[in-house]
Amino acid sequence: MKKVIIITYYWPPSGGAGVQRWLKFVKYLKDFGWEPIVYTAENGEMPVIDESLQKDIPANTTILKTKIWEPYNFYKKLLGKGNEKINAAFLNESGKTSKLSKFAVWIRGNFFIPDARKFWIKPSIKYLNNYIQQNKVDAIISSGPPHSMHLIALGIKSKNKNIKWIADFRDPWTNIDFYKDLMLTSFANKKHKRLEKQVLRESDAVISIGKSMSTELFEINDKIQKEKFKIIPNGYDEGDLSKKEVEKDLKFTIAHIGTLVKTRNPKVLWNVLQELVTENDSFKEQLEIKLVGKIDVFVMDNIKKHNLNAYVNKIDYLPHNLVIEEQQKSKVNLLLVNNTPNAKGILTGKFFEYLSAGSPILAIGPTDGDLAEILNETKSGFISDFNDAKSLKINLLNLFNNSQIQRNEDAIKNYSRKKLTEKLASILNELTKN
Repeated sequence: MKKVIIITYYWPPSGGAGVQRWLKFVKYLKDFGWEPIVYTAENGEMPVIDESLQKDIPANTTILKTKIWEPYNFYKKLLGKGNEKINAAFLNESGKTSKLSKFAVWIRGNFFIPDARKFWIKPSIKYLNNYIQQNKVDAIISSGPPHSMHLIALGIKSKNKNIKWIADFRDPWTNIDFYKDLMLTSFANKKHKRLEKQVLRESDAVISIGKSMSTELFEINDKIQKEKFKIIPNGYDEGDLSKKEVEKDLKFTIAHIGTLVKTRNPKVLWNVLQELVTENDSFKEQLEIKLVGKIDVFVMDNIKKHNLNAYVNKIDYLPHNLVIEEQQKSKVNLLLVNNTPNAKGILTGKFFEYLSAGSPILAIGPTDGDLAEILNETKSGFISDFNDAKSLKINLLNLFNNSQIQRNEDAIKNYSRKKLTEKLASILNELTKN
């Protein structure tokens, strides 16, 4: 059986979205002739802990861990955060943005390139090169963000030209929605872009989660080597679904699962919901807005402004197995795309879990983006543009009056984690066939 080293910062017991993609690939790779060897941090800064994910790690999986030094302790002392976890994507739960926090962001963007895990790059290259000298390895895969993982793989590739390298982009690098918020100097911006291009040039294949991101990466690579740019979207795992009969919520629950940041705040939805509870007594009696995960204070302020507080059921965090159950129970699963320049290419892992849950999806985002294309292909829900209140109101009322929709189950099956792992194995086989 061929062997592949997977370099990933996020790994159980870490919870959250970042861990799911490679946990599921590892779960199924052996079924397609590849033995995964996971390399991860022994003591990384994890956003949340979710012990329930351990069950997905196949028995006898080789997991290599080394210690990592990160500047987060210094960062926390600087901001007086104590033992708080560091929020991703500029989530603001306190409502305060001090000059000190802005300075910390500036430091982060300009001194920790590509990210705060940069100090793990050299020790990891040394450790993995030693491992490869003593153990036969056919390929390596790096998964970013954090994009330091790609630089570890770059260092290994430079010493082991015979080993094939796949760079996997779960999110963009310099095209990510908060890149402009890092307050980069011209020097730092050029360095980010130079490193990104080097990864794209030196890797043997580049995988990303959707058409738009794949096109963006191809263009960053000066529109050369098009054949190396592949697409494997995120997906859903049938094994995650509750085996017992799940009873639907009694109320008309609109559930959003996951972090809700300012750029994802659905102002149009709050406006429409306020209208509906004012105009429609039945809707008013039945409505429940279920928010599972961390919520930016800006979003909560918007909800209060529209007098919707009484309808909100806020749940800070749930283990992944219970999240799946909530998705199955809800009458409608709400999917919000960040209202940012790269919105057309945003295709979250949560969307595919929503697909498996069976409840209709109500999405707000570009109607000509990657999400809209798959939503239409699978007939799994409705999408309205960021400011299209008329369409959103029609969709909401349709779902309120009849939450059953005729989905394209055959199209949905194409996004199972096992089927997507088969596609990954096919790419690995093609790269290593000689």
